[in-house]
Amino acid sequence: MNPLEQLVAAPRAALEFTNILLTTPDASVGRTPRDPVWTHRNTTLYRYRSSRRTHPVPILLVFALINRPEIFDLRRGNSFVEFLLDEGFDVFLVDWGVPDDEDSDMGLANFVCDELDWAVRETLRASGEDELTLLGWCIGGTLCAMYCALHGHESPVRNAVLLTTPIDPTGSLYGRWLQDVDVDYVADAMPSLPGQGIDWANKMMKPVTNYWTTYRRLWQNVVEGKPARDSYQAMARWVADNPPFPAQAWREWTRWMYQENRLVRGAVELRGQPVDLGRIEQNLLVVTAGADHIAPRESTVPLLDLVGSRDVTHLAREGGHIGLMAGSKAKREIWPELARWLEERSDH
Repeated sequence: MNPLEQLVAAPRAALEFTNILLTTPDASVGRTPRDPVWTHRNTTLYRYRSSRRTHPVPILLVFALINRPEIFDLRRGNSFVEFLLDEGFDVFLVDWGVPDDEDSDMGLANFVCDELDWAVRETLRASGEDELTLLGWCIGGTLCAMYCALHGHESPVRNAVLLTTPIDPTGSLYGRWLQDVDVDYVADAMPSLPGQGIDWANKMMKPVTNYWTTYRRLWQNVVEGKPARDSYQAMARWVADNPPFPAQAWREWTRWMYQENRLVRGAVELRGQPVDLGRIEQNLLVVTAGADHIAPRESTVPLLDLVGSRDVTHLAREGGHIGLMAGSKAKREIWPELARWLEERSDH
């Protein structure tokens, strides 16, 4: 489109651009039918409806304590949940809910030893199986790794899939930012950290991309008559939905992971039990993204040499922390690879 054509198209494009931004809060996300299986405090375990379950080992999806787990089920036609169901898997999801001030005392032990442990139990009960696959993304992956490390060979987890998961954040941008933060001062001052504040910090890691490039790309697409309204709005709505981070969990996460690097040193204890990554013996799939600035590849790969698993696969792919799994290419590229790996390890 030449400059004159762009000038002529500008008034129409401005109206459509504005309409897309203003109606983004109305975008539909997480629409795949599901039923609640179990709840405790704010946590809910869901099972997605399906009449095509051909692989007996169920999959339990676990996302981070920040943002919402609907990223697994972003929109129809671009939903990882939908894809897994079509591939014949029995899919469950743990939703941490939206913490409030009464949850300020919830630390990592509450999430790993209580909420996740009970979600595993209820997934097995609902599916009628003895084993499952844990699939964690971002902090959710770290929580899954901690769970497997606590339970060792006694765990009912057959397969562990960890997507863009922070394990050893030495030298990462997050690590440098948080190194000198007085976590006690922050955590004592508020019962939970506002989700919008954490979202702002994440965006400031790539401020030009997040505050300029995203909108410039949308504008250009609108001008050219290909705005991709549905995909933009679904992702934008998900990004803007930021639940609070319970103060105690944030205190421990920041101090143990980014200030003291306890996990890879075997210095994390939950309920008096050491979290020994060497006790992870599940079939293990680790996925890293080359452009990930939240959990850089270098912060994940140390896990490969620490676990006791005999079956270890590392998929080193291009893409970003979220785009790798939720971007426009994910359905054609990374999702089929995950499905093939799971299919080989999900039958009796």
